[in-house]
Amino acid sequence: MSVHIDIEGLRPEAVAVVPSPLAELGMALHALSEPAHHPGLQGWVTGVTARLDPHLADRMCEADFLWRTTFSDLFLPWAGLPDRRTLPGATLAEELDQLDKLSDEQFVDAALEFTCGAGYSEGGPTALTDPETRRRALELAAARGPRQLRFGERLLAEPPRIRAWLRQFLRDCDEAFFAEAWARLRHQLAADARHKTDLLRRKGLAEGLAAVSPAITLDAAGTRITVDKLGDGRTTTGDGGLLLVPTSLGWPHLMVLHRYGWQPVLHYPVGSPELAAPQTVEQLALRMTALSHPVRMRMCRHLARSAHTTSELAQVLGMTAPEISRHLAVLKKAGLITTRRRGRYVLHQLDVTVVARLGSEFLEGILR
Repeated sequence: MSVHIDIEGLRPEAVAVVPSPLAELGMALHALSEPAHHPGLQGWVTGVTARLDPHLADRMCEADFLWRTTFSDLFLPWAGLPDRRTLPGATLAEELDQLDKLSDEQFVDAALEFTCGAGYSEGGPTALTDPETRRRALELAAARGPRQLRFGERLLAEPPRIRAWLRQFLRDCDEAFFAEAWARLRHQLAADARHKTDLLRRKGLAEGLAAVSPAITLDAAGTRITVDKLGDGRTTTGDGGLLLVPTSLGWPHLMVLHRYGWQPVLHYPVGSPELAAPQTVEQLALRMTALSHPVRMRMCRHLARSAHTTSELAQVLGMTAPEISRHLAVLKKAGLITTRRRGRYVLHQLDVTVVARLGSEFLEGILR
């Protein structure tokens, strides 16, 4: 499984490496919501959380599924602008203005990404204009929980209101903690962008991509980029460009924006923190045996991002519910997943803290 970017006809000058303050703010919110994904940021997370205004912390929970369980493309709005060549803004204010330039249909579809409902790479009817797509989106939002359902209903009823809420929320986050972090991080990101740009110019795209991540390769013909991820997708640069956006807070996530009609983006980490040592040999053997099956590897990809029901996993993986249940039982016996009930739904989720003890390579692989 992998994500492919067709780049036939892409000119070298159409490849840009540019930091994005809004994308980094999205990663900051993710790290604050899912600290287990980022063991190396525990100190920063603890410090920010300790001094966070309670009201802002509550607002952070209202739509955390935009950055906790998914990486909403709303944090990369420049990629959705019509010319497919727009670069990230130099400041957060500039990028919030770019976010305002997205159409309501684009904004709603990107915000509803947490439902995993619409065809991400294929396009199609939007939930804002098509009744059946709308019904399906709300049905999937309900499966994620009451907060997600309420957000989805408000989003579809009054997109401008949600857009204004998100813009003000992001500005408040900037004032509360992100401006300080960005003042420190932007120099590292700018230096990495300069280094990668120089490498692209001197060595070419293949070596430049290899320096971004060994999980990214260019085929021999130089017409297709392949990103090794536990997921499938395809996009094309067409008559637009390709953007490489570094992040200091994002390890181990190597993100690929391949939304239909948007400019392709590789959002890559520039550093890797150290992880904790493995558990006992017996526990390690049990857990590695449980993870040795390719289907359970793919399940871990989904369960690391968000809690899922058995039927959702069956639909995503193209299997029957009993088959999924048997694999879940193996993972649960190894202590790798947690299970909780929400109303009539039974939700399963990967225990990322436990998986982190198995080693950085496995964790990076499933979260890539």
